[in-house]
Order: sequence, then C-alpha cells, then structure tokens
Amino acid sequence: MTATQTMMTETETMVLPGRRHDKHRHNRFRYRDGRIAYLLILPALVLLGIFVVWPAVYAGYLSFQDWSFYKDPEFVGWRNYTNVLSDPLFWESIGRGFVFVAMTVPPMLILAFFFSSLVVSVSRWFAGVLKVSIYIPTIISAVITSIIFVLIYNYSGGILNAMLGGFGIDPIAWIGDPAWALLAIAIPAIWLGIGLTSLIMVAAMIDIPTEYYEAAAMEGADWWEKTRYITLPQMKNVFLYLLITGFVAAIQQFELPLVMTGGGPLNSTTLPNLFIFNHFRNDINVGYSIAAALLLFVVLGTVSALVFRFVNSERLVD
Repeated sequence: MTATQTMMTETETMVLPGRRHDKHRHNRFRYRDGRIAYLLILPALVLLGIFVVWPAVYAGYLSFQDWSFYKDPEFVGWRNYTNVLSDPLFWESIGRGFVFVAMTVPPMLILAFFFSSLVVSVSRWFAGVLKVSIYIPTIISAVITSIIFVLIYNYSGGILNAMLGGFGIDPIAWIGDPAWALLAIAIPAIWLGIGLTSLIMVAAMIDIPTEYYEAAAMEGADWWEKTRYITLPQMKNVFLYLLITGFVAAIQQFELPLVMTGGGPLNSTTLPNLFIFNHFRNDINVGYSIAAALLLFVVLGTVSALVFRFVNSERLVD
C-alpha cells in the first residue's frame, strides 16, 4: 500500500465516525419532530373519533336493529334496508333531489361565473363593493331566508304577485302549487349559495396570469375567445370542485323545504334529508331512518365518483 492510500484510509476512518454521529443525531431529531407532530394532531384525532368515527360505526350497527327510544335494540338483519329500498317515497325523494340539483347548481355556476368576470374587470374599489354585496346572502341564516321568501311568495300580499299583477298576470300560489313549489325553493337556494361560489371563482380568475390575456389581445381575441380558450380551461379544477360541492349541498338541502313548505304540497318538495327527518320524527323505528341516511350516503358517494370519472379528473390536475 502506498503512502497516499494509507493517508486516505486514515482520513476515511477519522471522518466516518463523525458521519455516523451526524446521521444518528439527524434520526433522533426526526423522531422527536414526528412525535411532536403526532402529539399536536392527537386532540383533533380524538375529537374526530368521538364525534365522527364512533357515531358512524354505531349508526351502522343500529341500522341492522329494530330500535327505538323506548326499547332495547333487536337484531333484524337487512330488513330496514329492504324496507327503505322498497319504499317508493324514498326513491321519489332521491329523484326529486336530482331535479333540485339540476335547478340550482348549473344556474348558480353560470351566474357566479358572469358575476366573477364582472368583478375582475372593474376598478378595485367597485370590485370590493360587488364582492361584499354578493357575499351578504351567505351569512344570512337559511331559516331567515326561508321566512323572507315565504313573504315574497305570499299569494295575496306577496311582492312577487304584486309585481306580476302590474303586468296583468293573475296571482300564483308559488309554494302552494306542486308545479311551482320546487322551483320556488330553488331560487332562494341559488341566492344563498352564489356568494361563496362567486368569491371562489374570483380568486381563481385573479390567479390566472395576465400575460395570457395580453398575448391573446395582441392576436385580436375578443372577450368570448379569451373566456373560451383561457379562462375556462384554467378554471377547470375549480369548476370540478364547485360542481361536486354544489351537488352535495343541493341534494342535502333541508332547511328551505322544512320551513317554507314542510315538504308539501303533495310531497312535491320532500327532498331526501327531509324525508329522513320526517321518518325519524314520526316513526318509532329509528333503524329505518338510519338505514335511509346510510343509503343516501352511498348514493352521494357513488354519484360523486361517477362525476369524477365522467370528467376524467386525473387529466384535470395541472
């Protein structure tokens, strides 16, 4: 072995223990940081387990029981589920929920998009005024909104029929006629949801680089061409998010039909959650209501998965 090789071997022998020591210290710090992180999220996990996981597991258990507040649970197997699945009113409420989604989500997305386009095209001060004004309905309680729109829809003294009367149109029983009741509920639902939807779209539009629009303007593109080839493609992930959340919120709407119509007339506004609530309130067999709620959860999850698959969400990720 030459002198140079000997010196290199001695140097490596002196360095390696230091490297091992640094590696050991790094692993020790890493273990400590991981332990601290787990301790920080422990309260959230405990609360999640108490108020979400355990109630969900126990609800699944009770859905297989003939149970009420007046007697002990009695195992009945799949009977509650078969009763729900064979109940035509349950399927009617599910179908009505999809109709309600079609009435609310597409108009809300379209209106929010045009409003957001207006906000990003005006001055900063005026944009602030518009954003505050559109967000006000979001902070209003759904119960208060229901009362306001009941007064608007009132047959004899409502503002809407008074306006129509000025054009010679006879009064309409907006929430008393099965042909109009669901639409009458859809309008305040759009009014309540358009604020947050608009602000999310505004944030997405502001995040689009202005260089894209400047380059398109140099090519002579008008507003529609900029919207079609720049704005809409850049916001596709946002649209997907708003579509899924809008669908879930609309089909689970509860307060508006409960306060405005009570599910009537002739069950024309009985949406799925109100159907489950009415059974829970009137039927002593609570297992039926729990089974219906779990089946609704399956329907929501299945439709959401189908929407993701239909729009091919993996390609939407930038």
